[in-house]
Amino acid sequence: MTDLLTGSTETSDGFAVSARATLDRAVQCLRDLQLPSGAWKGELETNVTMDAEDMMLRVFLGIDTPDTRDQTARWIRSQQRSDGTWATFAGGPADLSTTVEAWIALRMAGDKPTAEHLVRAREFIVTAGGLEQTRVFTRVWCALFGWWDWKDLPNLPPELLYLGKHLPFNIYDWGCWARQTIVPLTVVGTLRPKRRMTWNIDELRTHSGASRAPRSARSTADKASDVAFQQLDKALHVYHRHALRPIRRGALRRAAEWIVARQEADGGWGGIQPPWVYSILALHALGYPLDHPVLSAAITGLDGFVITQDTPDGPVRRLEACQSPVWDTGLALNAMLDAGVDARDPALRKAADWLIDEQITAPGDWTVRRPKLPSGGWAFEYANDNYPDTDDSAIIVMGLSRVLTTRAPLQQQAVSRGIAWTAGMQSKDGGWGAFDADNTSGWPARLPFCDFGAVTDPPSADVTAHVVEMLAAAGRSRGARCQRGVQWLLDHQESDGSWFGRWGANYVYGTGAVVPALVAAGVSPDSAAIRAGVRWLRDHQNADGGWGEDLRSYDDPAWIGRGDSTPSQTAWALMALVAAGELGEPLQRGIDYLVKTQLPDGNWDENRFTGTGFPGDFYISYHLYRLIFPVWALGRALRALRGGEQGDRPSLGLTAKESS
Repeated sequence: MTDLLTGSTETSDGFAVSARATLDRAVQCLRDLQLPSGAWKGELETNVTMDAEDMMLRVFLGIDTPDTRDQTARWIRSQQRSDGTWATFAGGPADLSTTVEAWIALRMAGDKPTAEHLVRAREFIVTAGGLEQTRVFTRVWCALFGWWDWKDLPNLPPELLYLGKHLPFNIYDWGCWARQTIVPLTVVGTLRPKRRMTWNIDELRTHSGASRAPRSARSTADKASDVAFQQLDKALHVYHRHALRPIRRGALRRAAEWIVARQEADGGWGGIQPPWVYSILALHALGYPLDHPVLSAAITGLDGFVITQDTPDGPVRRLEACQSPVWDTGLALNAMLDAGVDARDPALRKAADWLIDEQITAPGDWTVRRPKLPSGGWAFEYANDNYPDTDDSAIIVMGLSRVLTTRAPLQQQAVSRGIAWTAGMQSKDGGWGAFDADNTSGWPARLPFCDFGAVTDPPSADVTAHVVEMLAAAGRSRGARCQRGVQWLLDHQESDGSWFGRWGANYVYGTGAVVPALVAAGVSPDSAAIRAGVRWLRDHQNADGGWGEDLRSYDDPAWIGRGDSTPSQTAWALMALVAAGELGEPLQRGIDYLVKTQLPDGNWDENRFTGTGFPGDFYISYHLYRLIFPVWALGRALRALRGGEQGDRPSLGLTAKESS
């Protein structure tokens, strides 16, 4: 097969021509999607909880309009499945909390509870355990409208902000996304605002008297510890009734100051929906009027996350949970460079200039763990200066260092700062988390409040791999930080040869990231670890030549490495095969899958979600993944088949200290 691919037969010539044409069409499609600013931004699709909660927020604040209600409801209805349910990802199982929130939003929009689509939803809800078995966040929304008693919710007091960084349960033990959500929720749960509706949701109850068990009770055998945390929650409820007023007032004031200090330039918090929405609710409960500059900017900023679209049934309105322009641009830059686009190309220069200007030089919450580290990272979103992340920063440094811009001194400074900040965020165990270093406490997840999503940010294989690959590309493969990262990756390989994917689905993503990183850092393609990773990928290639892994793999091991083929997951696998020097039949079949499934405009369809927010709970469809990663993989594959190597890239020639 190697001979076939390297051009020794007439058949191989045809294959090479079709693969090159596929890549050229894809590159042109990607060019056409570049924004005037120089950035790329694809839609970040999640599920209808975003739209349902946006509806509930607007109704609670009294700022909903007939248009927002009708358009949002039309979108939510369009996403309901034939069994009456909604899911957290396309093709996924029915989700109780998502279905409850969608049902409530449609009732708010005026749909009758006797309407056939709501009857079907209600039948599922009751069968699945009813309102009592929904997640805490869903019951918080119900409490806001008087449908759930606040005293029956887990309690977290604002006095958490008094805890020092070395004490258990301090807010910096939480991951940044959880931290920004928990702080405003301590205010909301303390002040317990309520806006009663003229109707109730009793038909969604089973009246069983049992509420959903905390996540810890469902995932660990340490029942004695679980009982202790439940007793702690009871004690916090007692404290709520008897809190010393001066201390409570001071805690609420400190929480408000903390929230306001972290509002971003776009009016939001963290560039993501949960802290944004709960911060609005918290400040409003504290007495901030809607025309206060902080709340006015917050509500206006949310409109920037709205996507409207005309459909045969009328216009629909949906809300992005987040926006990913910096991430999308960094990925696109690397993909186009590896596809052979000239490093002096005006489109790449424009993207590089935009990224240089997006670098964050101000301190953020990460300084709590790394107080002496100079800033220099990038965030995922347009505006999130408090929370740059190592994953974005590593990807951007890899791309930015290879573009030949007209701003070389500034570019070199940006790359050097980016390398130093990203490397300096290494955790003590040698790996990298996304937003914080050493964010590994086990305490927050044990609280009854935390029954949804990851609440800490420990090192992960995919993020660590991207940082290791970046350090290797910067000439630091023999440095202490890079070598400790390599060892972390080797230590965290699964027994079947794969690596877990924290931010992408799932073992295909992890393995597709780690193999190129290890090889770039000097691990031999013939090593046992790389051979095991390659075997795992070969064993999980689909009959159509592609790769796919269903998001249910996070909960059910039977789904690991299994699922419908997708362009992005196929590309991840191909990049690993190329790095490992596997240029034979599996690679050719994977390329052939991409060739055959490409659309006439150069893009690909991808009907499955392949991005991960919170494993087991929240998933993402990045609409540019289906294009960027095939461009990246095809570029690397075709160069390798021509006899080039992954490392033959132009660079700024930045010097590197091997001790770093």
